[in-house]
Amino acid sequence: MTRRSPFDIGGFHIPPGTRRTVDLPVSVLSDHTPVNMSAHVIHGAEEGPTLFVSAAIHGDEVIGVEIARRLLRSRQFARLKGTLIVVPIVNTFGFLNHSRYLPDRRDLNRCFPGSEGGSLASRLAHLFMAEIVARSDLGIDLHSAAIHRTNMPQIRVSPKAQETLAYADAFGAPVVIRSALRDGSLRHEAQKAGVDILLYEAGEGLRFDEQSARVGVAGILRVMHALGMIPDDGVPLAEVVPVRASDSTWERAPAGGLLRAYKTTGEMVEAGDVLGIVADPFGEEEMELTASQSGLVIGRANLPIVNEGDALFHIARVVNTSEAESRIESLNAQLEGAAMFDEDEII
Repeated sequence: MTRRSPFDIGGFHIPPGTRRTVDLPVSVLSDHTPVNMSAHVIHGAEEGPTLFVSAAIHGDEVIGVEIARRLLRSRQFARLKGTLIVVPIVNTFGFLNHSRYLPDRRDLNRCFPGSEGGSLASRLAHLFMAEIVARSDLGIDLHSAAIHRTNMPQIRVSPKAQETLAYADAFGAPVVIRSALRDGSLRHEAQKAGVDILLYEAGEGLRFDEQSARVGVAGILRVMHALGMIPDDGVPLAEVVPVRASDSTWERAPAGGLLRAYKTTGEMVEAGDVLGIVADPFGEEEMELTASQSGLVIGRANLPIVNEGDALFHIARVVNTSEAESRIESLNAQLEGAAMFDEDEII
């Protein structure tokens, strides 16, 4: 059997059958502190595809960092075919400052493909494209909702990515949504470069939750098995067929005030259902917020203080609501007995 060549990244040479963390220089802070984008590479002894897993493109989306940490501790990589690249923290600047953005207030996920001589965000985007995306066959990008909002676990794929849809189903998240690509996003520019990306959305900014972490790690391992990178030993079976959603809409606050929510993520709603009540602080006026369409609540605001027009409930349109409800209940039952974080672990 012909021995594989080393995996080259950032001037480092990683022999087959080994793993290493490499630091890719990004910038130097104003106090002369160097900043790197660190990638952990597991280069299998046998030939196979290259998959990248990235997290914290938005620095406050920390659940992806926890998923990456757990993934790298998995025991499934002893017989890895191909190469796995894991970048737990893409936006180090935002991560350190508990911020979605970079120091110049730019959203990194609107700055791809970037340029070598552009702004800080543009340089970081260019580095990620050149060192990670260009060396990969498929990517899984981990995200969460912003602060004060939460998303139920879901996979988003490009409407045109037919082959990638099979990997989205293999991931095993409760919902798969055909989501349009946005200019400047990693998904958009990676697809133009010939690399499709599964975008995993789950949880809330600056928070961990056990369900989002467990679904994320298990899903990545399932995709790796579907790619032929790892055997099925120890890979959790997907017991729920994902619900397919064609589009989604946000229901917005009809007035400013205090929100009392009646629905939450994972619940099916019918058009006209009352999602919550928005009341003024004096208790003199109350306005109902109703669903404009039937579907599945895939995201919601957690903050009870709202302004008129705030996005409060994210509803995905599904084909068969009764079947979707049954699948979601099955997933909840599957995870009901899972061990949760202790309180001191969360804090």
